[in-house]
Amino acid sequence: MYGVSRILGIEGGYRGFYARNTIPLTPKFVNDIHKRGGTVLGTSRGGHDTMKIVDNIQDRGVNQVYIIGGDGTQKGAAVIFEEIRRRGLEVAVVGIPKTIDNDIAVIDKSFGFDTAVEEAQRAINAAHVEAESVENGIGLVKLMGRYSGFIAMYATLASRDVDCCLIPESPFYLEGKGGLFEYIEKRLKENEHMVIVVAEGAGQDLIAESVRSMHNEDPSGNMLLLDIGLWLSQKIKDHFARKQNMVMNLKYIDPTYMIRAIPSNASDNVYCTLLAHSAIHGAMAGYTGFTVGLVNGRHTYIPFHRVTEKRNRVVITDRMWARLLSSTNQPSFLSAKDIEEAKKAQQQPTQLLDERKSLDDGCH
Repeated sequence: MYGVSRILGIEGGYRGFYARNTIPLTPKFVNDIHKRGGTVLGTSRGGHDTMKIVDNIQDRGVNQVYIIGGDGTQKGAAVIFEEIRRRGLEVAVVGIPKTIDNDIAVIDKSFGFDTAVEEAQRAINAAHVEAESVENGIGLVKLMGRYSGFIAMYATLASRDVDCCLIPESPFYLEGKGGLFEYIEKRLKENEHMVIVVAEGAGQDLIAESVRSMHNEDPSGNMLLLDIGLWLSQKIKDHFARKQNMVMNLKYIDPTYMIRAIPSNASDNVYCTLLAHSAIHGAMAGYTGFTVGLVNGRHTYIPFHRVTEKRNRVVITDRMWARLLSSTNQPSFLSAKDIEEAKKAQQQPTQLLDERKSLDDGCH
């Protein structure tokens, strides 16, 4: 529509700008890529050189750069945009939010989230069938969510088969009154089976310091997490091994790469198309340094600094988490102090309130 004839695909993430070949993205090449899972361009984590990237953009005569990815990718896009602006280049830099974790701030949801929740449900259903099939069966499913438990929360609410959902935002403990072990025993006595969903970032503080690698990071600067699923499975097995009078059969399912690899569903396909249109229209209108996304149901252009200044997380004092607790009947595992701290963290005055306060101060 805009008469653009030359579009380059950069292979292998940010490093691909200077370390890999480019792919000509012709209409024929991209015709059916939405029917495939994964990425035709490839991906990588961190370790890129901003100066080399911008040098490459300049040398190739590229005048629009579309960068697709999650929280870390958008931060990288912001740095590239700043360097392009510093050099005074006429290059538009546009971000498109794509992460199944749904942890990008400001926007309603990111592309890939609906598909991930739908596929996560299949794993939960399988865990439920397995748990029902044996005596005192426990189906434990580990889902993605390094810092944010949205997939675990929404898959739990959609499934209705889950008895306990553990996410990074909500601390929990194993032993003692009100702990996870007590709740598991209670559910097994009532139902003779149960399903537990745990997000990969949950319970990291519980894993003993001797087996943690909290100070190790991947190339993108993300903390390397230990497998909470395997650790929790072993802890539950050890607990019931000490109980002479109670048999327990645990089945552990980790569908991480199955979920990541599937093609997007119809809802995400439509959303992706709309994001693409918004991005192109924005760049062609002369805007730069923004991410596209739905905000309160409206397609918007959001400056990079707004989507990268914080991460979107589940608010455990919010109504959605209360609905989950009601659905699963699990304990909140929270003390009064935890709840008060969570409320304080969320109480950030809006600009309107600040302005009203200053007006009131002026009246006095």
